[in-house]
Amino acid sequence: MSNEVISALEDLERQKGIPKEYMLEKVEAALLSAVKKEVGGNNVRVAIDREKGAFHVYRQMTVVEEVTDPVSEFTMEEAKKHTRRHLNVGDLLEIEMKTKNFGRIPAQIAKQVIIQGIREAERGIMIQQYEDKKEDIISVTVQKIDPTTGNAVVDTGTGYATLLKKEMLYSDNFDVGDHVKVFITEVRKESRGPLVTLSRIHPNFVKRLFELEIPEIADGSVVIKGVTREAGYRTKIAVMSREEGVDPIGSCIGSKGIRINNIMSELGNEKIDVIKYSEDPAEFVRAALSPATVDEVILDGERSCRVVVAPDQLSLAIGKEGQNARLAARLTGCKIDIKADDDSAEEA
Repeated sequence: MSNEVISALEDLERQKGIPKEYMLEKVEAALLSAVKKEVGGNNVRVAIDREKGAFHVYRQMTVVEEVTDPVSEFTMEEAKKHTRRHLNVGDLLEIEMKTKNFGRIPAQIAKQVIIQGIREAERGIMIQQYEDKKEDIISVTVQKIDPTTGNAVVDTGTGYATLLKKEMLYSDNFDVGDHVKVFITEVRKESRGPLVTLSRIHPNFVKRLFELEIPEIADGSVVIKGVTREAGYRTKIAVMSREEGVDPIGSCIGSKGIRINNIMSELGNEKIDVIKYSEDPAEFVRAALSPATVDEVILDGERSCRVVVAPDQLSLAIGKEGQNARLAARLTGCKIDIKADDDSAEEA
């Protein structure tokens, strides 16, 4: 080893942010392990010169009257050959060993540790970049589609990740080279690097699209109070205004529907109901059942209500396979019993 190692570690600290002292300690630990295998015994210490990069190996010997373990013990007579200081039986004396006997082992170990350090740094940087984007949307490029599973390998700009088929919309049909928006739901640190979970079906994917597309939501004048979704089919999102004169629904729809259409296009034309939030539970339930027209909402406690609609609005209020009523119930947190004026009824 030489000062070239020190220079390499200093470059690593500047470029990757890994402290030189941290890396030197790892090199020392790796050298110590190798030296112990080479010479035997645990009574060995390795030290690296922090300025010049030279490394030293010491055998720690105990002074005894009678040697029972020649690897770790020697007599007073033998000890005096290595030092002029006064010694007593039981004293510990370090004897420096000739490092040339280890050949190129130190340099090889230092190189391996440095390479490993670079990989760790790159993984750390990658994890931090993903962590900074957790619960956010990123644009990725499709690199490969698995013909068996339908999973897509994507380039995130930081590394590669997999968008699972189960996290795609049913209408998603990607080709290699396609640019796609995805939502990062989870980042886990694994031995090989970060494990990133991507999704296009998570409710917060829609929420974040609204935050990016609608300036009034971005600046806080309109706030999202809740989102419920059956991905690929329908989303209901409740919004309210914090500023007088700002229409929360109009802000989300945009002139000629341009804002909501942009979001729906990203979602494969998934239907989106923008609902005006109300602190009044009855009014909130009434709005949540949009696009149906509700005649009356009768509250039966905090979490239950009966809704009356005209007969021609019943199927619209319930929705296909109960979807509209189901989403409204999730959005409001209220059990909704829908019935027409003719007393026919359905429950969500």
